[in-house]
This record gives sequence, C-alpha cells and structure tokens, in this order.
Amino acid sequence: MNSTESPKRPMKNSKPSKQRLDQLLTSLGYASRSESKKLIAAGLVTVAGEIIKKIDFKAFHHDVTFQGEPLDTREEMLIMMNKPLDFVCSHDDDEGKLVYSLLPSRWQKRDPKISTIGRLDKETSGLLLLTDDGQLLHRLTSPKYHVPKLYEVTLDRPLNGNETDIFASGTLMLNSEKTPCLPAKLTIIDDTHVTLEITEGRYHQVRRMFAAVGNHVTTLHRSKIGNLTLGDLKLGEYRMVSQDELL
Repeated sequence: MNSTESPKRPMKNSKPSKQRLDQLLTSLGYASRSESKKLIAAGLVTVAGEIIKKIDFKAFHHDVTFQGEPLDTREEMLIMMNKPLDFVCSHDDDEGKLVYSLLPSRWQKRDPKISTIGRLDKETSGLLLLTDDGQLLHRLTSPKYHVPKLYEVTLDRPLNGNETDIFASGTLMLNSEKTPCLPAKLTIIDDTHVTLEITEGRYHQVRRMFAAVGNHVTTLHRSKIGNLTLGDLKLGEYRMVSQDELL
C-alpha cells in the first residue's frame, strides 16, 4: 500500500456499541452486504481471536479483525495526501485520474463518503486534505474559516517588483469577482520563484492573482495548510492526521 498512514485512531468518548459483523464490514467499505456475508461465512473474520461465521453476530469494533488485520477506524478520517500532477479532485471518472484512486479501494466505498476539502486542479501538486467528516468539511471550506495555505510558485516572467505590496494590500481584484482578495503574503525567492500564503480558497486563486498583475504561473505546488506540512510524504503518498495537527 503506497502510504505511511496508520489506520487506528483514538475512539471518541462516547460509549462504544456492538454492531453486526456484516454491517460493520459494509460500512467500512470492505465489501458489499452480500459479499460481507460470504467473507464471514468463509471464516475470514475473528472476534477477540475467535473465528466467527454467524452473519448476524454482534461485536465491538475493536475486537474484530479481517484477514488477520484490525479493522479500519470507524471514527471520522482526516487524510493528508501529496497529490501528484494530472489527478483531479472529483468523484466523476469521466474527468480523468481521480485522487481517490490513490487510496485503498475499500476507503472509496466507506459510508459516509470520503471527499476532498477544497480542490487542487489537475496542474497543481501538493498538500491535499480529504475527509469523511461532513462537519469538518463544511467548516474548512466555509468562507468564514480563513485557514492559511502556502504555495510554491514558478512564474513565466520576472516579477515587476510591486507584487508584494499589491497582494498584501487587500485591494487586488480578480477578473469577474466583486470583492477584492484578502491580504496575502508574497515571499520572493528570485525573479521567477516565490511562495504565496493565502487564507481564501477562490477558484484558481493563485493563478488568477498573478494573472491580475500581468504574469503567468507555470508550476504550482501547495506545501502547507494551517500547521500541516508534507514532511517526507512522496508524491502519491498519504497519511492519517488529526485535527490538532492541522490547527
């Protein structure tokens, strides 16, 4: 598995309850309900170390193993991925290679569904967050929640020299927008390489900001969201993270 994640996360403080084995496997994406019944009947599920073949047997999640491995967490997932180029943040196969295809196939069948928190376009690589926590997804994509995001940018032509002040002013207007961008922090590495920290998530915002000052982005990589950095995650790899790491 192309990952450095650990699927186990602490349980919430709510009292755990027993659940039917077939329902448990299905909700975690291991198999459909009918397939789960066959897997249980085949002796691939154990409870507290004992093989259980009864479909309707109820057990605590933490006591169950499938093919000798502990089950994935039932808690909400927060996943950090180093997204490669040419992958899209969509559930529609017609749009191209999906970022979800980089995750274990069973995760793609979880209920509720895993979705990206915001998007990176096909031509942008770097730090991408995914979750099946609807409340977290809503909070982090809300315009009221200004989580900083850092981008590494390569430009087509040298800077004019006034971009730092323009981006920091909070007055930059993007084409077809009615309100200016919030202040953003531009750090110059050299004439065509910069980092840009923004706290919004407008459509293609970084590319459009540079277009508004007469330049063109040739490569774009997101390296940080909140307190999260990619660390040693290679392109296409992912790991589980906690909300405490993010904030």
